[in-house]
Amino acid sequence: MEWLDEYEKLVIRMDTPKVVIDNAVCPTATLVQVDSARKRGVLLEAVQVLADLDLSVKKAYISSDGRWFMDVFHVTDRLGRKLTDDSVISYIQQSLGTWTEPSQPSALEGLTVLELTGADRTGLISEVFAVLADMGCSVVDARAWSHRGRLACLVYLRDEDAGAVRVARIESRLAPLLRGDSDASGGVVAVPASAVAHADRRLHQLMYTARDQDRTFPTPSVSVESWAERGYSVVTVQCPDRPKLLYDVICTLTDMDYLVFHGTIDTNCGEARQEFYIRHADGSPICSEPEMQRMSQCLQDAIERRSFEGVRMELRTPDRPGLLSDVTRTFRENGLLVAQAEVSTKGDMASNVFYVTGTTAGQEVHQSAIEAVKERVGTDSIVVEEHRPQLYQKTQPDDRNGGGIGLVHLGNFVKRNLYHLGLIKSW
Repeated sequence: MEWLDEYEKLVIRMDTPKVVIDNAVCPTATLVQVDSARKRGVLLEAVQVLADLDLSVKKAYISSDGRWFMDVFHVTDRLGRKLTDDSVISYIQQSLGTWTEPSQPSALEGLTVLELTGADRTGLISEVFAVLADMGCSVVDARAWSHRGRLACLVYLRDEDAGAVRVARIESRLAPLLRGDSDASGGVVAVPASAVAHADRRLHQLMYTARDQDRTFPTPSVSVESWAERGYSVVTVQCPDRPKLLYDVICTLTDMDYLVFHGTIDTNCGEARQEFYIRHADGSPICSEPEMQRMSQCLQDAIERRSFEGVRMELRTPDRPGLLSDVTRTFRENGLLVAQAEVSTKGDMASNVFYVTGTTAGQEVHQSAIEAVKERVGTDSIVVEEHRPQLYQKTQPDDRNGGGIGLVHLGNFVKRNLYHLGLIKSW
């Protein structure tokens, strides 16, 4: 039994990711390296931790050989600086350097989540929060995305506000709003907060179930090709860089049941290029053209959902009953559509971020509407920021190195990793 205990400890040590954080290797970014014998799920877990800390991944290298893999990320904070905060560095090490699945944060205990989906329209979010306020429900946290006329929203309520009887009443009040006149797919489902492992990932999953096949406007450049000789499918993404871009791509590949064996991520002058060598979970590559098209569309949708053009409004104010209902009603009365929302409550303070647009895609938000919102909620409580990302371009996959797929791509990948490890000079 003593020998068995030592063997189990050895297995645990082998399965425990080794996390190295180094500020000396790169002059412009902090290096975060994760090594582990455990492959499935660790890449997404690592990218998720970095995304939750609002860190930017400037470069990354992903390599898997047999049962061992190594992920290397070059990261900066939101201002483009190296990581110097010891608490942030310690959090990364503690979050990734565990051999068990991460436990649910204690903040989720005693909460129930309402998962809302339906056809989006001006004022829908306002109506949802108005119903919850009318029923005396305290919204602890909420996340909402809208994309191509669809809405997905997570609303966190305290368990005392969401008993079985009350949940049934809430569902009966909200379901007609979400279904509208003809949307049979709209509705509301209540689940324990522990069932939602990560809010952003769950929103991706809810939006995926109702994805739109209409591709009539510019989309991110995503190509999927086969490298049959090596048994890989090669996915290439080229688009303007933005926060959490890598997370959205890796999350989508994981939820579609693909494994990333190798990959490179590079950003330059605001443009991101990501390349992944993937297989199905059973080890087989993508074999059919329809599956390649489906993957391309799903990745394009995932990238677009968090890409936003409009006005960002951040509201920090003492929390009170009906606050969300009042604020979102002000948006509706002034012709503003809530494209995204991030609502949180800490103690007696509410920290709410809304991304709003005009009622139609591409419509400019008028200054008069912004001033009306400021007057209603208080000028000192709100910060307004115009947000205009680069438009997507219909670009072709980068072929500056010449040659075909496979050997050239993987050759570049190996060069980058050898340079990173100090085995060759800069190429």
